[in-house]
Amino acid sequence: MIGIMSDSHDNLDAIDKAVKIFNKSDVEIVVHAGDLISPFTINEFEKLKSEFIAVYGNNDGEREGLRKAYENLCILEDFKEISIEGWKFAIIHGTNQSIVDAIVQSDKYDVVVRGHTHQFEIISGETLVINPGETCGYVTGKQTLVLLDTDELSYQKVDI
Repeated sequence: MIGIMSDSHDNLDAIDKAVKIFNKSDVEIVVHAGDLISPFTINEFEKLKSEFIAVYGNNDGEREGLRKAYENLCILEDFKEISIEGWKFAIIHGTNQSIVDAIVQSDKYDVVVRGHTHQFEIISGETLVINPGETCGYVTGKQTLVLLDTDELSYQKVDI
């Protein structure tokens, strides 16, 4: 089981709730699709009992500070390719929809995890596209994340 989140935007209360959900659900990996925003958010993410993988988002302006704060937890980059239980994942914030579309259409990945729009969306097809919505709840008023079962790529939307 992996946990997927995005767009936490410094909302420490929402991050705390998400971390507690992931720890209670015994996820093996948490994937964050960008917009962590500030280095001090590391204090919440360090409470995870699982591996943490994250990419930069378009609002992550303090990149050097984030890189230093997160260096013992994960390496932050703009794009990541990972393999989990034989499934190939691409992780990108998704600021440029044309790039997201090209990644999905490449047929190189089983799953593409993206954020940016703050809208929950799952698109099933040859490639499963997961946008967990926003963790922060600032734009939509909804705080969401996804639990993904890697046995069958089945998912559960979780309202925080």
